[in-house]
Amino acid sequence: MKPPGRPSVILYSMVRKLLLGCVLLTSAAMLVVAQDDQVIRGGVDIVNVLATVRGKNGALIPDLKQTDFKVFEDGKEQEIKYFTRETDLPLTIGMLIDVSGSMDGLIPMEQRAGGQFFEQVLRKNDLAFIISFGKDSELLQDSTNSPRLLQRGLNELKLNTRVGGIHPGPVPTANNQAGTVLYDAVYLAADERLRKESGRKVIILITDGEDTGSQVSKQKAIEAAQKSDAIIYGIFYSQGGFGDKGTLTKMAEETGGRVFDVGRRGNLDDIFKQIQEEMRSQYSVSYSPTNAVRDGSYRKLDFKMTNKDYKVQARKGYYAIEQE
Repeated sequence: MKPPGRPSVILYSMVRKLLLGCVLLTSAAMLVVAQDDQVIRGGVDIVNVLATVRGKNGALIPDLKQTDFKVFEDGKEQEIKYFTRETDLPLTIGMLIDVSGSMDGLIPMEQRAGGQFFEQVLRKNDLAFIISFGKDSELLQDSTNSPRLLQRGLNELKLNTRVGGIHPGPVPTANNQAGTVLYDAVYLAADERLRKESGRKVIILITDGEDTGSQVSKQKAIEAAQKSDAIIYGIFYSQGGFGDKGTLTKMAEETGGRVFDVGRRGNLDDIFKQIQEEMRSQYSVSYSPTNAVRDGSYRKLDFKMTNKDYKVQARKGYYAIEQE
């Protein structure tokens, strides 16, 4: 499928990346790139972690300082090099929507609330794309800054319960005879759409958590999200008590996100509002790891706060991948 307006989207993305690349030529390059990626190309390795902090009552904690944080990699404390309140870096959002039969009652709500969310959250340098998944995956809208095009993509949501086949488009899924390709959708969004993007990256995953036909495993999907530096926010919707909330919880916790429950009242508007507030209330914590070996291994991360009543929400680790 070739979404409307795609040539201009590609041009926009190229200009966006060119402008971000040009920042490397300035004296402030070290700080900017540390915020945008966990690796500074051609220089010192930097690990960047986006963190959200909440108090005992669950409220977001604003205006913290670098001295309020301690970060540990594989149990060893790291020296924080750069620290900033994360509000202005470019944001890329992938909205992944389950359109299997069990999600029938939620589609009209997703179309309305999702459109409002994009209208409110997207800023000048932000991008978003939409993928639906059932028995196969479909890119409903490629990366764009246009709420109008994103709303058009949402309006194309429909149940996908047909059997098998490879769906045309940039993110096809291999032949399935039955199932919901949740893991495939996350893997494709992370690896094909987000991995090469700069700035902050978020996957909003609306589903009942069930997967019965993917070609990749749950762990591979999580790894792809971790390697692309994407945060997963799960939105759990279940009819009749069915579903696998545990899968969503694992995906979210491993990448620094969390899970929301739609509930019987279908409170999508409130959930999108909470996600928006959280994305605009993050801290960027960057350090040069004491273990500089790039062997592809997984490094565990842990945060401790000077105020023990504060709880940090951040990814659990990263992969020390060789520079390209």
